[in-house]
Amino acid sequence: MHLQILWRSTAAAVAARRMRNILGPVLGKGGWTWNTHEVKLLNTSAGGDTVKIGDISYQLKTPRQPELVPINHMLKNLPQTVIQHLRWIMQKDLLGQDIFLIGPPGPLRRSIAMQYLELTKREVEYVALSRDTTETDLKQRREIRSGTAFYIDQCAVRAATEGRILVLEGLEKAERNVLPVLNNLLENREMQLEDGRFLMSYQRYDKLLTEHTKEELDAWKIVRVSEDFRVIALGLPVPRYKGNPLDPPLRSRFQARDVYYLPFKDQLELLYNTGPNVPAERVSQLLSFATTLCSLESSNLGLPDFPVDNLPPAITVLEQFPMVSSQEMVQRLYPYQAMLGKEGRTAVEGVLRRFELQDTRQQPVPSAVLRVAPANTQHPGLTGAQADVTMRIADKDITFQVPAGTRKPRPPNSNPAFISTPSHAQLLAEMMQSHLVRDMCLIGAKGSGKSVVAKEFAQMLGYSMEPMMLYQDMTGRDLLQQRYTLANGDTAWRASPLVTAAQEGKLLLLDGIHRINLGTLAVLSRLLHDRELSLYDGTRLLRWDRYQTLKEDLQLTDEQLNKRSVFPIHPAFRVLALAEPPVVGSIGQQWLGPELLTMFMFHTIQPLAQEEETSLIQGLTPNVPREVVEQLLQLTHNLRQTNEPSAQSLASSLSTRQLLRICRRLSQYPGESIAHAVNKACLSRFLPSLARSSLQKGLADSCMLDTHHEAETHLHSCSIKDGVLTLGSVSAPVYHSEEKMKVPDVIFYDNAQHMMVMEDMLKDFLLGEHLLLVGNQGVGKNKIVDRFLHLLNRPREYLQLHRDTTVQTLTLQPSVRDGIIIYDDSPLVKAVKTGHILVIDEADKAPTSVTCILKTLVESGEMILADGRRIVSDPSEAKGRPNVVVMHPDFRMLVLANRPGFPFLGNDFFGSLGDIFSCHAVDNPKPQAEFAMLKQYGPAVPDATLHRLVAAFGELRAMADQGTITYPYSTREVVNIVKHLQMFPDEGLANVVRNVFDFDSYNKDTREVLIQALHKHGIPIGAKPSSVHLAKELPLPEVRMSGYWTINQEGNARRKLLCPTETHTIDIKGPVFLRVQAFPCDRLESRALSFTEEKATWQIPMNEVNIICDVTTSNESIYVATCNPVSLFAMTERGDTVRCMELYDVFPRTISGVWQPFVTVAALGSPLEGQVVLHEEQSNTVLHLDLMTGAVRRLMLSQETEKPAPKASNWWSSSSKDQSEGHKMCREFSHKNWLLFYKEGGNQLDVLDVLEGQVHTISLPINLSQVFLVAEDRWLLVESNSNMKFLLTKPMHMGAEECGVCQLHSVIEDSAGAGHGASSGDGLCVPQNVACGQLPNENLSAALGQKIVSPNRLLSDTSSYARIIVGFPDLMSPNEVYSFKREADLTEMRAGDLGGQRFFRGGLKTSVAKRTNCVSLLSANQVVRALPPGQVPLKDIFPPDVTPPMTSAYLEVTDLNSKKLKYIPVPRSVSVSPYTTWLSKVSDSDVLLASLGSGGVVTVDMGGYVRLWETGLDNLQRSLLEWRTMIGSEHSRPVQITVQRDSGLDVTSPKHGKVDPNNAPHVGGNQWAGGTGGRDTAGLGGKGGPYRLDAGHKVHQLSQAEKDAVPEEVRRAAREMGAKAFKDRLKEIDMSEYDAATYERFSGNVRRQVQSLRIVLDSLQAKAKERQWVKNQCLGDLDDAKIIDGLTGEKAIYKRRGDLDPELGSPQQKPKRLRVLADVSGSMYRFNGVDGRLERSMEAACMVMEALESYEHKIKYDIVGHSGDGYDIELVRTDKLPKNNKQRLKVLKTMHAHSQFCMSGDYTLEGTEAAIRELAREDADERFVVVLSDANLERYGITPERFARALTSDPQVNAFAIFIGSLGDQADRLQRTLPAGRSFIAMDTKHIPQILQQIFTSTVLSSA
Repeated sequence: MHLQILWRSTAAAVAARRMRNILGPVLGKGGWTWNTHEVKLLNTSAGGDTVKIGDISYQLKTPRQPELVPINHMLKNLPQTVIQHLRWIMQKDLLGQDIFLIGPPGPLRRSIAMQYLELTKREVEYVALSRDTTETDLKQRREIRSGTAFYIDQCAVRAATEGRILVLEGLEKAERNVLPVLNNLLENREMQLEDGRFLMSYQRYDKLLTEHTKEELDAWKIVRVSEDFRVIALGLPVPRYKGNPLDPPLRSRFQARDVYYLPFKDQLELLYNTGPNVPAERVSQLLSFATTLCSLESSNLGLPDFPVDNLPPAITVLEQFPMVSSQEMVQRLYPYQAMLGKEGRTAVEGVLRRFELQDTRQQPVPSAVLRVAPANTQHPGLTGAQADVTMRIADKDITFQVPAGTRKPRPPNSNPAFISTPSHAQLLAEMMQSHLVRDMCLIGAKGSGKSVVAKEFAQMLGYSMEPMMLYQDMTGRDLLQQRYTLANGDTAWRASPLVTAAQEGKLLLLDGIHRINLGTLAVLSRLLHDRELSLYDGTRLLRWDRYQTLKEDLQLTDEQLNKRSVFPIHPAFRVLALAEPPVVGSIGQQWLGPELLTMFMFHTIQPLAQEEETSLIQGLTPNVPREVVEQLLQLTHNLRQTNEPSAQSLASSLSTRQLLRICRRLSQYPGESIAHAVNKACLSRFLPSLARSSLQKGLADSCMLDTHHEAETHLHSCSIKDGVLTLGSVSAPVYHSEEKMKVPDVIFYDNAQHMMVMEDMLKDFLLGEHLLLVGNQGVGKNKIVDRFLHLLNRPREYLQLHRDTTVQTLTLQPSVRDGIIIYDDSPLVKAVKTGHILVIDEADKAPTSVTCILKTLVESGEMILADGRRIVSDPSEAKGRPNVVVMHPDFRMLVLANRPGFPFLGNDFFGSLGDIFSCHAVDNPKPQAEFAMLKQYGPAVPDATLHRLVAAFGELRAMADQGTITYPYSTREVVNIVKHLQMFPDEGLANVVRNVFDFDSYNKDTREVLIQALHKHGIPIGAKPSSVHLAKELPLPEVRMSGYWTINQEGNARRKLLCPTETHTIDIKGPVFLRVQAFPCDRLESRALSFTEEKATWQIPMNEVNIICDVTTSNESIYVATCNPVSLFAMTERGDTVRCMELYDVFPRTISGVWQPFVTVAALGSPLEGQVVLHEEQSNTVLHLDLMTGAVRRLMLSQETEKPAPKASNWWSSSSKDQSEGHKMCREFSHKNWLLFYKEGGNQLDVLDVLEGQVHTISLPINLSQVFLVAEDRWLLVESNSNMKFLLTKPMHMGAEECGVCQLHSVIEDSAGAGHGASSGDGLCVPQNVACGQLPNENLSAALGQKIVSPNRLLSDTSSYARIIVGFPDLMSPNEVYSFKREADLTEMRAGDLGGQRFFRGGLKTSVAKRTNCVSLLSANQVVRALPPGQVPLKDIFPPDVTPPMTSAYLEVTDLNSKKLKYIPVPRSVSVSPYTTWLSKVSDSDVLLASLGSGGVVTVDMGGYVRLWETGLDNLQRSLLEWRTMIGSEHSRPVQITVQRDSGLDVTSPKHGKVDPNNAPHVGGNQWAGGTGGRDTAGLGGKGGPYRLDAGHKVHQLSQAEKDAVPEEVRRAAREMGAKAFKDRLKEIDMSEYDAATYERFSGNVRRQVQSLRIVLDSLQAKAKERQWVKNQCLGDLDDAKIIDGLTGEKAIYKRRGDLDPELGSPQQKPKRLRVLADVSGSMYRFNGVDGRLERSMEAACMVMEALESYEHKIKYDIVGHSGDGYDIELVRTDKLPKNNKQRLKVLKTMHAHSQFCMSGDYTLEGTEAAIRELAREDADERFVVVLSDANLERYGITPERFARALTSDPQVNAFAIFIGSLGDQADRLQRTLPAGRSFIAMDTKHIPQILQQIFTSTVLSSA
């Protein structure tokens, strides 16, 4: 170094300065070094040394405790600026004033203060203030010595009495009311102490001393404050930086000095001296860059200051490694990529370009560390404190020395657990460079390998690592020293691991520096900058060289210095901090500020490249197939690279750590699906819907589909055999435990789903993972875990977390016994010691800042406890170390948490710690599993009830998932209902479910949703037992015998004809495969509020032009065929889906309706279940359809080529000629897989055997009009001209050659009056329906009123209700015909009044309908027909004053058992096809009918509504009983309370007792007759009486109905009050009632969504305002951390909940910004009639306006329209939001009017782009654009790709598109090309508000 010249005169100094200023620029870099010092003038005089700075001098005094004087702080050549500061300080010192050095963050202010103190030889008392500093830390603290509490003076008091300088650093960190305790000390040098002493200024004290003796003053406890006492405060300017502003009274007591960064030239000189070999230009560029970023302009841009003080170390690195790029160096000092937003990064890069520092590409980067070898140490007594590191940089090997640990360095790449990748090798090499000069901070996302890299770094350099997990509530004491009690009760201080690491030269790992509060971290700034530390007990740690200098200067030994509490910090000590990247723009996570930047050099762990991650995963899990790894990484990297916030949150769940876990598991269980593993890791079951769709799209793109559940068909058994537990396919040995009472044992009913979860858990458990189970409440998480541990026989420790859980309570529970603090182990520590399983319940209730300490325990098996003990997992590390708890190898954690998000509002445990656990989503069991489980809880509960419960709760859960309701109903609730029903079977289900739903009874909207859902599944909540509304019964006319049928058998050739038969194989064309679509079936149980014949109803998803033309059933399946276009729908009676096959390709629609198909359908039986034959009557096309596979085959019945259909045969035209042309199919025996076809007016029958594939054609000598298959081998034929009947008998097996002839017999009908052979007068009956089987004998007997056993057939025709032909068709003798005659023939009534029909049908019908709608139910003995209202005797059914309801039809039920007739009204369908004249040809009424089961029918009306009816009496009675049981009888009878008491008196002899003449009531006793509760006498409720006698004394109780009946006038008053208030409100906002009704139409439809959105908003607001713990209070709950302070008698040892004020200087929370872009183009108006799209958009706008009302401070929104007129039609402005319904209605009217009158055209794209641009410019927390549009963009030439680009054009703006309606599949195609989760299709416009709500809840509100 240059010679220091001590100038005697100042003139020379001035001259030298001038010289320097002139020569400086000329000499360049070398010129600066001619720095002369007129600084430091030392005179020696008699009075001691004098320091002179410029013209100010100060007389030195000899320090009493020289070890307290700062040492080695003076620089060899002080810059001029610093000298000016020192001169000013000296002036203030001489004036006796306290000073405040204010300036930007960094060590400069502190070093100037220390330089001054070193210069003036003053002792220092240094305090780093933090938010935890209290009064006691400054004044006096109590300590206990030998059982007595003493006050120990603290820094301020010591400094005042001993005449030291008190240095207070970080005044802005201290809490507001702490520093005022110093006010009087600063102002008057006076202070009252806790121990009764009084500090007094030296002037007053000396004055008193002249009047009194020192002993007197001591007796008065007056203490003199030294005249040398001064205070130097160091602080940051607030508000520019974060912190508390100075209290005005405190501020006024200081003299301030701005200590800004050194001027440019001084700084440059300093840097030139640091790096003499670094090119001057490079140094000045770096400094220019730094200075620019510290300017005021850059801070206005929101950029943190550049840490100028870190430039010298950076230059040192450049000196050693000239090839390191400047930009890389800047990144290490100022990691702008990680901490700044897009604008900030752009600004910084602009400055880098400006100073030509963007040189990353030209400069080589260090590729790897090659060798590490111990170096010869320079410090005696410290072996191995240095290491030689050889590094490869661009083909050159460079060796340099760095500090190293005390262990032997390990060569790079020798650790099998560390797979080196190029990027990690480069990172380690760069860290070595920084390690040369500074402490470091590693920034990397969760699970990116920070801990692994840090560990590898430490081992390479032979460091012992000291991990310290940081958490949010950590205090300065936790960091440095904690109090504890000695065995005798004395208080003492225990050094923290940080302090021991500093003394022993370890590598301190600060894990989670982003979590800790900056005010707490400030206590470390001096350690990090200067390597000095002052501890709470007065100990001082000094930098190694300062300590050595002190030792030499004072000639003291180590022991002597240690006695004086001075210790060295080991030269090899280094700090390595780990942090997650700051979240730009967020308040909590923007941790990387100007102060922290000065403390470390920063290295960012970049996410690994795909190849690197592949090699890493394969290196650590060698058995996993490469393609699996590649698929996984493809998906992960796709997610990581998107700008989607939802996709990025998924990517954080798929961190490298989690991928390794997935691969470990796949290598062990190769059969598992990758998608299942990914879904599990991301907990996809509980993701918001947008994120879930992103994930599913990502999985589909990577061709990974979750086959897990399909494969899970094997039975999940669970068995324990020979000490081995087998769960499904996994086995594990059962644990042998001594502690049996800790093994859980619960009632657990096995069900497949829970067994699957447990099998999954066992797989992970055997892989050594800790498990996390996440699910809603009540899904059985605890049960599963307890059962799991029970099966494994593992003892558990249980820990339940809650809001107030702290890190201390997690680990230890302090308590005081006999004045000594004892720490009791928490369950966590016990489990670690004993190897039990730790079950942590409700993990999401504790703050994540607390639970994060589990990370080190899970990851590295280490943890530091509050009492100083440490948990370690490696037993070898524990050897010889005190206070170590070794983790038992069997220890495991099972953590249970509720799912993240609304409505649980816990903390996101999964988000913060999910990737260190193996995650399992626990869901409510699937319906079958839940049913099986409930059956075990309630074996006596009827299955129907259980099915209803399972279905209803399933629907409610689905609603909760969609966000329609907020509470997720769980299995726990259903189990409780079932337990109740099991115990009290008489109580109705409807009453018991209220135990769950009464919580919601006060929320009108939720209640409506619930009641609707329960009713839908037939739980009659709210029904009364009396509400049974069965149809009225009318008497049936008497049965009378009306004639005979005789089958002729004479040999007469004319009467008995042989019909030839020929057989050929059918020709099959096809198959072609058509798509079978499945639609959800919204089935409604009809008996919710009252009991009727109707059981259930649902609507077929057909479109409005479809015409229903046939319905048939088979077992439980129902098939409905439609034409125009032809489709087939299949469903089951109880199923929840409708399958649909559209056949318009098979039956093309010919031009202008030349030919319209009309189809009939027949369902086949075993073994062809699920297959049908479809017959088209016009063209006689026969199709065979398989509804499982979608295969369609055409069966060609005849060989001849088909004739083309006649040109004009419209089947709906009214000429009867065309009508007779149709072909017919008889399907009575379709369940036997054969069908019969004939043509009306034709003369042959085709019998199709579907199984054999053959057609038997029978030629007939007659022309046919109808064929009835009355038995398999006997068919009734009706001749077309005369209605003559013939019976065709055929051999049973058509294939038998020898009898391939069918015989035809004529049937002669005689009326009862005439004899045989005479034809009856009333013409031949034309049957409508003849049963194909016979009535059971008891039914036949009941119908005819006589006991009879005989073959019979039930026949129906238009003139009778029913006819029974006894003996037909088997007996050849004359068969009697019994008829139930109608008064008038139905055909005659046709012309009469058709009631409501005329309204629909546009005129009367003239032709015969195609369907007769008549079925016979043989087992129920009923004939059921569907009749139009005109053929029904309405006046008999309804009283004269009642108007009959509007119905589609009536079901006429003729019951031959009870001889009754009923007419059941079929409700009118909501929508009817416009093609009404066609409909009239299908059926007389609006419905089609088919039988279903034994006692019921199914009807389908023309609107597609399917209804199931029960008509059979037995069935109805059974159902009614069941229904009444479900309602229960709780309220129907008065309830009495009976107390059974033993009277103690004996029964004498029974007697009647006296009769009371007044009949007064008597209770008890044994005298009067007719009493109650007595004995011996006749009465009620007593004992020993002869008989019961009721004297009429009733318990007078108000019946439920009376109680319910609120007087009418009260009700009327309430109604009037509501109406008046409504009118007043309308008047107030000047709105007409018509307008109000119009607005209500829109508002009412979205009320539910508005309500649920507001609930979410409210709860988020409540969560944001949740109170926190405020510490250091004098009242409240005892703070465990302060328990020792409590022992010593401190007051402020309590904590209480309070609202925490936001930290001053922390950024203001900005509102979120939302723009809704509504489509108001002409097409919206044009298609509104089709799908209501404009109205739905208006509803969506209404929803936004209502939901966000009064949340404007949180979410600023506007609504803009786009149409052919432009893309920025203003509807709602952010600054002018509609305040009431009138203003909102005005917005809706504007939308409507605009779309009606605007120009055509589409500006969707421009509107989207403009909205995104505009919002990006606005200042907001988050920005959202929601675009509502039709999907017909292609019409205007807008490609989906362009729209996708527009949506994602700015990553700061989240844009979503909702497509309304679409022509064809436009919207589908669009959605496939748009990014996942960004586009939604609302095919049904009523979903728009729901979709909008979904977008809101999963994005806008996720962090509101």
